[in-house]
Amino acid sequence: MEGLAIRASRPSVFCSIPGLGGDSHRKPPSDGFLKLPASSIPADSRKLVANSTSFHPISAVNVSAQASLTADFPALSETILKEGRNNGKEKAENIVWHESSICRCDRQQLLQQKGCVVWITGLSGSGKSTVACALSKALFERGKLTYTLDGDNVRHGLNRDLTFKAEHRTENIRRIGEVAKLFADVGVICIASLISPYRRDRDACRSLLPDGDFVEVFMDVPLHVCESRDPKGLYKLARAGKIKGFTGIDDPYEAPVNCEVVLKHTGDDESCSPRQMAENIISYLQNKGYLEG
Repeated sequence: MEGLAIRASRPSVFCSIPGLGGDSHRKPPSDGFLKLPASSIPADSRKLVANSTSFHPISAVNVSAQASLTADFPALSETILKEGRNNGKEKAENIVWHESSICRCDRQQLLQQKGCVVWITGLSGSGKSTVACALSKALFERGKLTYTLDGDNVRHGLNRDLTFKAEHRTENIRRIGEVAKLFADVGVICIASLISPYRRDRDACRSLLPDGDFVEVFMDVPLHVCESRDPKGLYKLARAGKIKGFTGIDDPYEAPVNCEVVLKHTGDDESCSPRQMAENIISYLQNKGYLEG
């Protein structure tokens, strides 16, 4: 980045950035932009600009560059640049919860079902997505409304800013848990299908819902079976050292301790089909009253 451009509608711009002369006036070129040399901008400010995708207008600032800006461009100052962006760790203040006149029981009565989260966890290649699809279809055939949050699909949108580092995986699970909670509150049977390797993260999602509304389903499939399937070729890449932190290879998977449903698959022909596994989950939901209004 060679410099910073400021849009000006007046013939001159006063700028107190060091190196430009605190009292000097410079006439912008005909295109209406004044180019400031990068050397005149503090290093931390240059880094902030380089890492920022956008700036947002604010109501009042200590302006160090006096310019009449168009409505589409917020004023930029050294003060603003040094403030940086919210790192996501600060919590919003002065917010209140607004209650709706339509409650969860009303929506469940309308749908003739009870909202819950079916959380399918297991190694890559264990069949999570396949069972999730079979479960969604089987419930649809029974007239029940579901929505599936697939781990890969969510990373195309909501979680596209996250990697597979441990802390990002935790944030990935947290976001999906919050979205799943909203679906359950609507009265939908939300099916979350993702590796979710860490027990503490799954337990954190469980704590978001009322007791009984988080149905943890463990795809109990041996690693060698999952690796023999390797539908995405990820195990091969991990074994070759081309993928780091891959669950089951060089990153741990913590199996559930007290989950609601365990689906075993040994890899032989006598093991249950995805449809049979889905029916096992449906039997649990039926017994717990989730398929009734």
